Parts: sequence; C-alpha cells; structure tokens
Amino acid sequence: MTLSRKIAAVEESQTLALTRLANQLKAQGVNIVSMTAGEPDFPTPDHVKEAAIAAIRDNFSHYTANAGIPELLAAVREKFLKDNGLNFDTAQILVSSGAKHSIFNALLAICNPGDEVIVPAPYWVSYPEMARIADAVPVILQTSRETGYKVTPGALREAITPRSKVLILNSPSNPTGSVHTKRELEALAEVVASSGLYVISDEIYEKILYDGARHDSIGSIDGVRERVVTVNGVSKAYAMTGWRIGYMGGPKDVIQAAAKVQSQATSNANSIAQRAAVAALTGPDGDVKRMVEEFKKRRDYFTGRLRAVPGLKLEPPSGAFYVFPDVSGCVGAPYKAGPIASDMDLAAYLMEEAKVAVVPGTAFGAPNHLRLSYACSMSDITEAADRIGAALKKLLNS
Repeated sequence: MTLSRKIAAVEESQTLALTRLANQLKAQGVNIVSMTAGEPDFPTPDHVKEAAIAAIRDNFSHYTANAGIPELLAAVREKFLKDNGLNFDTAQILVSSGAKHSIFNALLAICNPGDEVIVPAPYWVSYPEMARIADAVPVILQTSRETGYKVTPGALREAITPRSKVLILNSPSNPTGSVHTKRELEALAEVVASSGLYVISDEIYEKILYDGARHDSIGSIDGVRERVVTVNGVSKAYAMTGWRIGYMGGPKDVIQAAAKVQSQATSNANSIAQRAAVAALTGPDGDVKRMVEEFKKRRDYFTGRLRAVPGLKLEPPSGAFYVFPDVSGCVGAPYKAGPIASDMDLAAYLMEEAKVAVVPGTAFGAPNHLRLSYACSMSDITEAADRIGAALKKLLNS
C-alpha cells in the first residue's frame, strides 16, 4: 500500500534541507559558514520578550479564539491601516502560525483542483509546492535580470489562461530583493482587475528596505482591493522567526474560508507568542531601524566583495537580506571528474571546497543563480566572501 502520491510529488524545502545539512556538519566539527537561512541573527527586542514573560506569569497558556486574540487582531488592523492603507474589519483578519501558514491557508481557501496559480520566478521555494498541495497547478512566470526580476504587465497578461485563479506576488522579494514601485503595482493591478485573478501579496520583508526604496501594498489600489489577500508577520522585522506568528487580511469570504481550514488543522496560533506580537506591532520601532541599518552595512560590504569575484554578476538588492548572483560565468568550468554543469554543482563545490553553504537558484526557479543570506554576522559574511572568492578563482583558473 502506497503513501500519498500527491505528497510524494512535493519537493522538500531546499532552504530548510541545506540549513539542516550545514548544522549537522557544524555539529560534526566541520568549519562551515552557512548562508542558507533567512533568519535575522539579532535578538528579539526586549519589550517583546517582556510581554511574553508577562503572559506566562499571567498563565495565558490556554486556547485562544481561532482567528487570534482581540488585542492582536486590533493591532494588526491598525498596522494594516497605518502602514499599508488597508482598511479591514477585524473579521477580515486571521492570525496564523507564521506567514507561511497564512499563505497555505489562503491557497486552500481559494483554489479548486486544476486551478492555476501564477508564480513569478525567481520565487520563494514553497510557493509552487503549496499550490500543488492545494491541488492547484503552479504556472511559472519567468522574469529576468534585465527587468530587475520584477513582473511586467505584458508578461502577466500572457501567463493568464481561463484556468488562472491566483497570482502570488512577493515584494520585497525572496530571493532577489527586488521591490515593485507603486507605479509598477498599479500597472499590474490593471491586469488583475481585468482578469478577475486573486492576488496573494506576501509582504513579510516590507520593513527591510534600502536606498530610499518604498514599500507599497497592491491591496491598497482601487479596483483590486476586494481581490487581494495581504500576508505579513513578525518573523523578519522583529527577529521573531521561532515565535511563529503570521497574519493576513483580505476579502471576508476568503478569510472565513481560511479560518475554517485553520480550525481543522492547527486551531489558534501560540497564545504566548500572540501577546508578544501585540508588543512588537504596537511598541517602539528603534530595534527594527537599527537592524535594517546593520543589514544595509552587511549588504554593501557583501555585494562589493562578490561583485569583484570572477564569474559572478549581481546588483545590490533593494530589500530583504539576500544576494542572488548570476553564476552562469562559472558553469562549465572543469572540476575533478567533470565540469561544473549547473548551479547545483556549484553549490556542492562551494560546500566541499570552501565550506560555505548556499542555496542553488534552481530551488527558486532560477537556474544558474545562487542565493546567499546576509542575515548572519559580519564575521561570517567576511569569512564567506574570502572563501568564495578564493574557491571561484581556483575553479576558473583550473
């Protein structure tokens, strides 16, 4: 008797798999520098931790309402209104166990078997697999370095078929760091409005922006407000990845359907973490600003080092905390028994030769790229830059 064929066809998250491998090697004493995980190395802000400690002391350790505690729903509502120009009732908001959970709930709520989910590439590794689990068909919309890895209205229009149901939009982007401008979003919104698509807008990196880049929410644009589910959370901006609190706001019928899914799958998000999330969203933002300033220093240093490495082509990202170099200049280089045939071979080479763990671009729908996270310490970034530079110089000169 076989297990689920659907799940057997789903890929494991390569970021999690490679992070796990890097941690295993470290535990074995191997001097690995890991640039795989999208996880800030900063501590959670003190006022957030204190709110969690107070919740524990208050014995706030029982089930909450499925959609979230009233204080957090109110805080999310105010955040959406103030930061994003989105005016939701609390009945249009659902708190979940991380933004990934929110996206998954939304896809299950919207999609019927055979519906198409348009996923611009490069994409976060989980989008296509979540669509498949929801019995939908991921349709990959390729973008390019020439367009800043951003979706254009013409490309979106060409990707739409009678079975198209959802567009997943991620700005700032993981893995590219690209940020859609308001004008670009308005142009996409015209296509969305004429097609009747739903949009799931993943805005988890909205606070991590550089060089004057501005975050705008497509859900704030007239004509598509009732078609957009906006997803966010506290993981990236407040260094709370392990607290597992995400949330979404959108059309009431979609949120109600997503809440039904959640009620049967997990029920409410962690009660203590919900109290902590209230403090994160309503408290001072000095820690967030300091973190972004540090990320910018790391970005500037790391991109400067990598742009000097032969075989790599990249531009500084406008948001998030990843660099995504084009490594096609390294593909084909000779190594041991045969040439480096792909980005996956190159990632394996860097693991073996440089002891640096990176994620191949193929996992993000972008062959001949690598994703490197600079959400680690400056000392790790410096060491990684030294090792990568030496390893690729050796490879290309062999």
